[in-house]
Amino acid sequence: MKDKMRKGGGRNQAKADVISLIGGKDVVGMKQDEDTSFPVKIQGAGVESFELQVHGFWHVQDAIMALLSRDEVCPRSNLLLAFAGATLDPLAELQSIKGLKPGAILRLVEEPYTARSARLHLARVLELLRASGPQDALREGRSPSILETLTHTQTPDSSSPNRKDLKRSLSNTKTETAHQDGAPPEYLLPGSSERPLMALLPQSSQPEAPSYLKDLSLSCWNPPPGHRKMQGDFLYITVVTIEGKRCDITSCPKGFFLNRSTEDVFDPRPAQSSSVCHSFADVLCHISPAFKQTFTALRNRPQLPPVEVMATPYHTLSWLGPPCASRTHKNTFSRLGVEDEPATQAPDWNEELQAAKDLPLGSLEERLQRERALLQVNSAFVRAVMQGAETVVDGFVEPVNGNHVDPGFLWGGLFMSQGAVYAMFGGERGRRAAQRLELKGVQAYSNVESLQALHTLPTAIVDYRGVRLLAQGLAPGLEGSEQDQEAAAVSRGLLYGVNAGPQESPQRRRLLELLASTAKSLCLQRHVVLAPNGHQVPLFTSVDAQGLLGADGRFYILDVFRTFPADANFCPEGETENQTVTGGEESNKNCEADKEKEGCVKEGWPENYHSDSGLPKSFTHGLCRLKPELVQAFIQHKHCQFTQRVREILDENGGFEECATAGDSRATEAVRAACKEVGSVSDIIFEMRFNSSVFSPGVSFPPAESKSTKLQERLLREAASFIVTHQIPAFVEHCLQTNEAPMDGASLKQALHQKGINLRYLGHVVKTINQTEQKEHLRHILRLVIGDIFIRSTRRVFNNFLQGVDIPSLSAAVSHFLCCLLVPHFTPTMVGEETKKKSRRRGRGAGASESTPWSTLTGAELWNLVCQDAAETYNISDSLGSGPNHLVEHYGIQKLSLLREFCLKTGVQLRLRDYSLDNQNKAPIGPDDIFNIVPIVKHVHMPTVDASKAHRAAHTFIQKGLLDQALEHLKEAAYLFGRVCDDLHPEACYCHSLLAKVSFLQGKAAEARSIQLKAVVISERVLGFDHPNTILQYALLGVYMFAGGETALALKCLLRARLLTLTVHGEDHPYIATLDSCLGLVLTGDQRGQYLKNALKLNTSFFGPENLHTALTQHLLAQWMCSKGDYRSAMTHEKEALTAFTSLFGEDHSQTRCSKEFLGVITKQAVKVERSLRQAGADCTEQAVECVTPTTDTVLEQMVLVMGVRKITHSDKFQEYKQKHLELKAAVARELGFKVVNGVVTPLDEGEKTSDQETGSGKEADDGGSSAVENAGESQQEQPAEETSVETAAVESANGHVVEPAEDSQHEGSDRAASEVKIVTSEVTATGEEDEMSTANGEVKSGPEEVNGEINGAVDVPASPSVLKSKGTWADVVSKAAVVNGTGDKDAAVNGVVDSITANGVAKE
Repeated sequence: MKDKMRKGGGRNQAKADVISLIGGKDVVGMKQDEDTSFPVKIQGAGVESFELQVHGFWHVQDAIMALLSRDEVCPRSNLLLAFAGATLDPLAELQSIKGLKPGAILRLVEEPYTARSARLHLARVLELLRASGPQDALREGRSPSILETLTHTQTPDSSSPNRKDLKRSLSNTKTETAHQDGAPPEYLLPGSSERPLMALLPQSSQPEAPSYLKDLSLSCWNPPPGHRKMQGDFLYITVVTIEGKRCDITSCPKGFFLNRSTEDVFDPRPAQSSSVCHSFADVLCHISPAFKQTFTALRNRPQLPPVEVMATPYHTLSWLGPPCASRTHKNTFSRLGVEDEPATQAPDWNEELQAAKDLPLGSLEERLQRERALLQVNSAFVRAVMQGAETVVDGFVEPVNGNHVDPGFLWGGLFMSQGAVYAMFGGERGRRAAQRLELKGVQAYSNVESLQALHTLPTAIVDYRGVRLLAQGLAPGLEGSEQDQEAAAVSRGLLYGVNAGPQESPQRRRLLELLASTAKSLCLQRHVVLAPNGHQVPLFTSVDAQGLLGADGRFYILDVFRTFPADANFCPEGETENQTVTGGEESNKNCEADKEKEGCVKEGWPENYHSDSGLPKSFTHGLCRLKPELVQAFIQHKHCQFTQRVREILDENGGFEECATAGDSRATEAVRAACKEVGSVSDIIFEMRFNSSVFSPGVSFPPAESKSTKLQERLLREAASFIVTHQIPAFVEHCLQTNEAPMDGASLKQALHQKGINLRYLGHVVKTINQTEQKEHLRHILRLVIGDIFIRSTRRVFNNFLQGVDIPSLSAAVSHFLCCLLVPHFTPTMVGEETKKKSRRRGRGAGASESTPWSTLTGAELWNLVCQDAAETYNISDSLGSGPNHLVEHYGIQKLSLLREFCLKTGVQLRLRDYSLDNQNKAPIGPDDIFNIVPIVKHVHMPTVDASKAHRAAHTFIQKGLLDQALEHLKEAAYLFGRVCDDLHPEACYCHSLLAKVSFLQGKAAEARSIQLKAVVISERVLGFDHPNTILQYALLGVYMFAGGETALALKCLLRARLLTLTVHGEDHPYIATLDSCLGLVLTGDQRGQYLKNALKLNTSFFGPENLHTALTQHLLAQWMCSKGDYRSAMTHEKEALTAFTSLFGEDHSQTRCSKEFLGVITKQAVKVERSLRQAGADCTEQAVECVTPTTDTVLEQMVLVMGVRKITHSDKFQEYKQKHLELKAAVARELGFKVVNGVVTPLDEGEKTSDQETGSGKEADDGGSSAVENAGESQQEQPAEETSVETAAVESANGHVVEPAEDSQHEGSDRAASEVKIVTSEVTATGEEDEMSTANGEVKSGPEEVNGEINGAVDVPASPSVLKSKGTWADVVSKAAVVNGTGDKDAAVNGVVDSITANGVAKE
């Protein structure tokens, strides 16, 4: 299927919608379906009667679209439904039709065609006949799905009409894989340096589409003359059949018929014995037996799952094209021209988007329809932007403004410009930054769900051939009141902004209310600035923003590129400080400057900050802004400081217990003092807001704003230093602990952004890694960061390079640039002779290419340009060395990985072949290898609110160990994702992957396999066939296939994951150790030992000998040594494992005991073998070896542990944490006059209030404390946990022994710990609702990044502090304070817990 989507959701999209509804839920048996679906019988229109499952909430049109997707009906179109003799209204709901019940008969009625619907019918038939070949996705630059090719089997959830074919396919798979179940290829063995690209995209098992017709085109007699048009002729079509027969066919309102025209004679009368057929395919079947045969086979072919064939909402770039640059088959149907129908009117993208946003939100069904409509409109808009960028940059559109400096283009309802007006912020770099920030600002305002009345224009930015364009929908005409007729035209409709002028109207008051509400959600402070005319202007936004009233009556906010606060690290205050004070403040400023020269540090910067970090400093552009993730993390950090300070002040003024009573003045003063110290904008409650105009050049504030401005400058300095002092070290520490660290530039960017770290800090990340003691353990992260710096600097040089290249030379110029980049000391003369020969063969002049500026670029010149850009942007000078070989030798960076990153970032698509990048004497990449350059679009992401909410709720239950409830919520989320986006969404992929995990943990291995198959396909098509998340999904699929006994397929999946990892990053990565451990379990013979030894080497080098990953690998090696009979080596490895387990868990932990038992078994076996060898020779060793060979179940459990599906619980540390929590909870309860009994908080009697504090906690300690843990955690169910992988209640040991599962702690002794625990606070009150945390700074939402597994860079996304309500007691405030945001900082550990507790109860050391 062509990966296109018609504007407004055409018939193709509607068909996709229905396929999703009827076939996209697979094993997720939702209750919604059972409640609302019922069968009806379909008859009429020449089709055999059949049953159709419909839903009561469907419209009649939905049922028609479902019918059109059925093989019995396809490719018919233009059909209506009739019931009881009456034609049904397409917009009526099925449940509103009287008498319609299960088993009712609906008749198909053929509707007459119009000229447009006849063309749509032809397009529908052609789409079916095209039957997308396996290489079509690559030709169009889209990421393909390789899973079907890899496994050679249909997925179980595909609704194949021919079950015999499916069974035959599965049986063939088993026999075929049995033959292939041998050794892995050499390039996948540990230590191999070969990286074959041909293996990345194997040839599909699907055959190319057969030939149906020799030719199909518009007739030479088309269009119909006037007298025939008045008789109903729409089109004349010429067909040449396989048999060689030439026919002319007429399209008319009743359908299609064969006419008497020939190539030389026009005779539009119907041919003899020719009847009118409603379907074009029926006419072709009548005139060509060969067509009838192949068309019947086409209709009866096994169907792929909908998720494999439906169009993805957005284009996912494949950096590799097909192996052959030219099309391998003739496009028979391109000359019919039905897809080239000229648009009568350019679409109004803004009206379509706002109309979708204005849809009702009352019920769940309405919200789903609204989200689906928004996604469809935005998807069509993004596709139009891609096409428009190619058209504009290729020179097919003339600018509408005649401005050569900043040309603007109108195309397809889009306004596209390069935004030269933004060059004032730093030339080309400033212009690009402004365009990017404009998109981020539009995204921020779009995410404020509570405000539907404030609108933004549809916006996207697109990079193509080195040019960045900002594309927006056309704004509606601006309205002005009658009193404003004398005003200038530019000010009409402008209600808000620096240039709006003083005005008063109900519309302006309403707009200000909307902006004030939005500012609260975005943590923006109201402030006053001086307009150019000297007037004071109050603002709720950045100084550039403008509020408009459009002709459509809607309020619009524009120019939001400075919405987020400035980054003080890159805002030299000498350039902006003179703008922030006026009048009498000047003398004070001079005095302060003198003091600073004497050594004083400006308020907000840490001590020695400038000397340690080199910040603040200037940047290449003046638009450095903080990320919203950083703002939220900083607010959380400040709230921890606030609560800690309140507690300290209360302790100084008579003690916490004495002061913490309602209405106590000392408590009030403590809060006021703490608010002032931490920089709260309010002095009575904690509230953090930021002035986005501070540190902005050209902005002046009135003297009355001086105090507020100084506070904001201090806060922004603290926030900027927070990145360097907290967030970057936290990112580095996280990478030290996980084996699912980032693998490529995309996952590195995602991980940094989730910590709020901008990419301009990559140089500081390098500096932090170089200064840490574990630098060797972080070499994979250093390699990634250096590679990303190199590629990003290269991209900027490449953009400038392309500006001097004309279109005929593009392929040669790009290949020349890549050769200069990857081959040391590359010069144009190395390929001069070969270029001349090719030029002569092509008929071009030999010297033409030599005279062009781009052809004189050498490798040394390019390298100098890249190093200069890296030094200016990231402040690293010597790290890149003198050439590409320096990166390879010093950092272990692969040239292939650099090539992949370059292509993904620039849109270059290479021909699929194996490249020899180490050849110094020959250009590795030629002009014929450059397949295409594809536009790269960055766009606004539309929300999936209900689906994401169900997904987050599932995570909450998983963190508590409640897998049954988690499973229900995951099924609901999967259903909702299917309704909104047909599952083709990144978060839908994460949801299905988690659903598969939970299903597997509940013993449903077959169901987990089926769901995981879908997750793999979604990841390949939506994220990319070699995206790090795809690698993770393949590895998990291998585990589930192994659990189902499909060892050969499991091996294929694991080898596929290893191949992708080697291509994306290389072998020196922690996840290779995980994959090698699993391969060591699946394989047999000596190769098993190869992989296990490599896994041990990697784990030891990345994590050290006393790490869980290393200990598990040591045990697996010991197990393999036993199977070989090498008991001495097995004892050595198991002793190392035992030492690590003892260090990690203690001697009493079940894992340690099992390892000790296994070591005893090995020792006894070794003694037995030695004795046998001495007494009777070597004959008895074979029997001894078999005794310690693990069973299949044991191997599976070990694989589950290694892959992280299950995790070992640190139960001893959890007990310590639980005891501290119970003691603290009892203490806080007593301070408030309560007691805790069996997890229930009740008021104390008078006598009990004076008793010892530990009273009331003993019973709870006996009960294990689970009730308290669960109840206290309810109020923070939306808080994300650090661990996103599924834990289980059953703790599995590494050698297959199973520890009994931990039941609910209310029925267990205090020495048994549940294997999951929610991060809890010290709250006393318990709530039974799953309330999202709302704050004074807006609502905190978790995005898909929080749940996609650590391999995608998922890290902590902190929640904002709760609002401090005045009606609560101060003890409530302080008792919640310690970890109310989930940080668990040591400074805020007033509840006795020094560090945070992860989801499985592990206390982080």
